Amino acid sequence: MDVLAEEFGNLTPEQLAAPIPTVEEKWRLLPAFLKVKGLVKQHIDSFNYFINVEIKKIMKANEKVTSDADPMWYLKYLNIYVGLPDVEESFNVTRPVSPHECRLRDMTYSAPITVDIEYTRGSQRIIRNALPIGRMPIMLRSSNCVLTGKTPAEFAKLNECPLDPGGYFIVKGVEKVILIQEQLSKNRIIVEADRKGAVGASVTSSTHEKKSRTNMAVKQGRFYLRHNTLSEDIPIVIIFKAMGVESDQEIVQMIGTEEHVMAAFGPSLEECQKAQIFTQMQALKYIGNKVRRQRMWGGGPKKTKIEEARELLASTILTHVPVKEFNFRAKCIYTAVMVRRVILAQGDNKVDDRDYYGNKRLELAGQLLSLLFEDLFKKFNSEMKKIADQVIPKQRAAQFDVVKHMRQDQITNGMVNAISTGNWSLKRFKMDRQGVTQVLSRLSYISALGMMTRISSQFEKTRKVSGPRSLQPSQWGMLCPSDTPEGEACGLVKNLALMTHITTDMEDGPIVKLASNLGVEDVNLLCGEELSYPNVFLVFLNGNILGVIRDHKKLVNTFRLMRRAGYINEFVSISTNLTDRCVYISSDGGRLCRYICRPYIIVKKQKPAVTNKHMEELAQGYRNFEDFLHESLVEYLDVNEENDCNIALYEHTINKDTTHLEIEPFTLLGVCAGLIPYPHHNQSPRNTYQCAMGKQAMGTIGYNQRNRIDTLMYLLAYPQKPMVKTKTIELIEFEKLPAGQNATVAVMSYSGYDIEDALVLNKASLDRGFGRCLVYKNAKCTLKRYTNQTFDKVMGPMLDAATRKPIWRHEILDADGICSPGEKVENKQVLVNKSMPTVTQIPLEGSNVPQQPQYKDVPITYKGATDSYIEKVMISSNAEDAFLIKMLLRQTRRPEIGDKFSSRHGQKGVCGLIVPQEDMPFCDSGICPDIIMNPHGFPSRMTVGKLIELLAGKAGVLDGRFHYGTAFGGSKVKDVCEDLVRHGYNYLGKDYVTSGITGEPLEAYIYFGPVYYQKLKHMVLDKMHARARGPRAVLTRQPTEGRSRDGGLRLGEMERDCLIGYGASMLLLERLMISSDAFEVDVCGQCGLLGYSGWCHYCKSSCHVSSLRIPYACKLLFQELQSMNIIPRLKLSKYNE
Repeated sequence: MDVLAEEFGNLTPEQLAAPIPTVEEKWRLLPAFLKVKGLVKQHIDSFNYFINVEIKKIMKANEKVTSDADPMWYLKYLNIYVGLPDVEESFNVTRPVSPHECRLRDMTYSAPITVDIEYTRGSQRIIRNALPIGRMPIMLRSSNCVLTGKTPAEFAKLNECPLDPGGYFIVKGVEKVILIQEQLSKNRIIVEADRKGAVGASVTSSTHEKKSRTNMAVKQGRFYLRHNTLSEDIPIVIIFKAMGVESDQEIVQMIGTEEHVMAAFGPSLEECQKAQIFTQMQALKYIGNKVRRQRMWGGGPKKTKIEEARELLASTILTHVPVKEFNFRAKCIYTAVMVRRVILAQGDNKVDDRDYYGNKRLELAGQLLSLLFEDLFKKFNSEMKKIADQVIPKQRAAQFDVVKHMRQDQITNGMVNAISTGNWSLKRFKMDRQGVTQVLSRLSYISALGMMTRISSQFEKTRKVSGPRSLQPSQWGMLCPSDTPEGEACGLVKNLALMTHITTDMEDGPIVKLASNLGVEDVNLLCGEELSYPNVFLVFLNGNILGVIRDHKKLVNTFRLMRRAGYINEFVSISTNLTDRCVYISSDGGRLCRYICRPYIIVKKQKPAVTNKHMEELAQGYRNFEDFLHESLVEYLDVNEENDCNIALYEHTINKDTTHLEIEPFTLLGVCAGLIPYPHHNQSPRNTYQCAMGKQAMGTIGYNQRNRIDTLMYLLAYPQKPMVKTKTIELIEFEKLPAGQNATVAVMSYSGYDIEDALVLNKASLDRGFGRCLVYKNAKCTLKRYTNQTFDKVMGPMLDAATRKPIWRHEILDADGICSPGEKVENKQVLVNKSMPTVTQIPLEGSNVPQQPQYKDVPITYKGATDSYIEKVMISSNAEDAFLIKMLLRQTRRPEIGDKFSSRHGQKGVCGLIVPQEDMPFCDSGICPDIIMNPHGFPSRMTVGKLIELLAGKAGVLDGRFHYGTAFGGSKVKDVCEDLVRHGYNYLGKDYVTSGITGEPLEAYIYFGPVYYQKLKHMVLDKMHARARGPRAVLTRQPTEGRSRDGGLRLGEMERDCLIGYGASMLLLERLMISSDAFEVDVCGQCGLLGYSGWCHYCKSSCHVSSLRIPYACKLLFQELQSMNIIPRLKLSKYNE
């Protein structure tokens, strides 16, 4: 009570009752944050770090190339830099290039990588500057891209959309995204139980040079170290002795002097005793005998076993713990900590959770590319070394000049192939990953944005593990809880939340200095005993032991103060683990370590540090997001640090323990889930369905959509802003590129064509352009030159002999043989009348060479169910100097029965009926609905958000304003209903509706108002498929499969079982043989083998041959069996006997 009296004693009752002031406009921090960070900032930051910092580090690590043949010769890299994107038009003539030109001309948007080198030629030293060694694909909007820092007007000049997020690459004209990869973090001790329930610890160490994994296992109560360079598990005490800790007492002191810890570690000491190992030399010898022999090619000086064991302990086991001049102290303590963790985990402590997000790291484009570039750069250098070794010994007049042997294509092709195929295979790290990159989906603006924030996990999709798939509590605010696909990838593919930032690597020098100034003592100065005191905490920096501290609370608090004051980077995180008595500092300068952070408002004395005054300054523009960080008003927290904080969601929940205040609760959702109005009123799977469907909604792609020539592009003819919007919609500027239309919806049943979610559409609305869309497809062809001096030609249209007009197939061709824009193309008409030479290789010597090359026609024809119009034709050349012709074909489609629509609440349905307006019901103000929706869609789905959206939309239409449906907030139903009443409508949103067929009023009031509907890309025209006769497979002579090949519909095993159950034998015969692959064979009745045209080869007679009909596949099986020396014989009997 005294505490309360101190705090509240001198306040008047009025002051006590006053509500805590809320920072109304605090969500304005979000646009400020996004201005600084952007939605795809993580990709761009990561790539910038790689291109400006990491690439120089890689060069430093491999800076010198020497040759065994000549000790005097060397090549040294002085500097490396990546230029600006350009394209080589003719020999040695380059000009800067824009991303859009690369898209159109199927080129790679890349910049030259140049180096400054110093090398010897003969006896002189030469320095050359700006030598190209390859090309690096450039990420759009990164620091080296032509788009950075441009105004929207300059974007327009470059044919680029200012709202386009960037963060992807253009490789061979295709937009490719490197997905964020999720991994367990490196250099951290993870204690886990295996299948049998035995507890073990493992560390995956990774440094610039090596990656290795070290395991600690328990067998029969004894501890062993397991590593794949050792042929068998080695007792842990022997490892300690080999590292120079020979006294058993000191080993036990390092691990811990508690009673149960010593008891658990006892048997291991005995085992070492049994093996008769007491000194460091004996231990090293023991380990040396257990090392797997690596056959070193190149020979080199032979090492003794003891030296080999020592090298192994110093450099390979627990690689990331540094060992200088064989001082193993830090490594000993690290190993002791591992043993201690395992002992404690066998008791009451729990094992670590692999799925916890503090134990995870996200790998971005920059890291993946730096791994790839490092691999290619090392290959490049070893090639140069090989060439030097081969060329230098040969006596020649010319001196060996290394510059002539620097080939650019190796690095260039390595990068381009990895990004375009998505296969990251690095020999050094035995890393072989498929599907790292994906083609950027350009169905709509949202699908592109959603792809940029996607995270792909390393688990196999086939195993039905629920652990990695389930929603982790530590994902709160970092990853979106709704946005994940249904089906096999469910929970393995995730998306970032709105305010998430993924940090890049940082220098840890300043942190080490700060820590030692704050009283962290070096471990080398302590004996084992002091490490196990209960008040001594170990301090880890990025998984390495930094030292020990007595007063850990003071360390943590001071550290946070320094971070808020801006003395150290805002992304450094510090957290304590009380069970393991550790303080973890993470700046993750480790290569693969990424942290997820998000900003929070700091709370002091139960008041948020950010006040309304600050927000006004932000609105006026003389304060930006960075200032909030530096003035310690806002800070980033990562998953581990959130555990030590007490974060309030709203101002009124702040109490005296609160440390931070959430900026806005709705930022825990991602980009796709942020589009849903009132998502907190929906059943949760409905929001997940909408996240998947929002990516398939047609709309606008970008401001430059009319200049693009994509393989497939869907555009809505008349897109509209949604009437009920959310804060997220404003932040990502979805309103500028919307995907949908506000439809007036009546919730009632009508005509019976609306069962199972089908919709009834108003024909007049369709005539006015509701749901009308444009489908653009492209056709392209290249004209190549061949090695024997021949080339592809484009011929003019073929003329009819009688009428002297072009024949029907060539009707739309111009005189140059390419179709002309604006023409209507029908199925099977020719777009480009191309012909190629029959002989393209250089003919062999001695064979007669035809004087005039012969040409064969290979026209590019149009194939489609409906006619198209040619929008534009582009003629250009690609990077290989071949002509490139691209045609853009357009279809305008109006909605028809079977097209798929969906609202923003996961309520999808196909159009079931199109009704003329005179038959539609209308309300008393004469409004006809555009869509009639069946009321049975609501009860079981529980999408109350849709009902509220209709109310808010209706009120917004009457008032002429937009309402908000933001998650955990938005316009209140009470206020919206008052608006309706004020305009003379029923507060429930129901209307008096008259039937359009009978003219009588309907006997119930109908829920009636606008809802935002999306037209999805699944249209019945693209799915239509039927076949009578058609193409057959060559081998089995059965109909082909698949719609694209005009295939048949297969009657499979299960359908066959049903027909057998019905006893419909003739139907079975017809389906499985007559309509599929019936075949007439001649069979000899005597030997039972297949004959040929009435003659049996085996019996040499035609006496017993009869003719049968069997499936061709059956005849094929018999012949394949005969080829394997198995004779199938057919027994025949007359059918009337």
